[in-house]
Amino acid sequence: MSDITVSQAIDAIYVSIKNNNEDLDTHIAALKAAMAHEGVKEAVFEPAKLAQSNRQGRKIMQSYFKKKGVPVGFTA
Repeated sequence: MSDITVSQAIDAIYVSIKNNNEDLDTHIAALKAAMAHEGVKEAVFEPAKLAQSNRQGRKIMQSYFKKKGVPVGFTA
């Protein structure tokens, strides 16, 4: 796996979400690796860029990513 930054991995996840979650698990794995490499403890997403930016959508996303080992937070 090539070296990817946390920011690049998050951008890839936004694209994946817009494309009906295409390759989402691959992008989550890349994000997890980038977070470990950079020492980041939580991936922070912008709700406005999500398909479902409401509370329920954010909670579903947090739950799914947590199962994959990636803590998720959201900007205000």
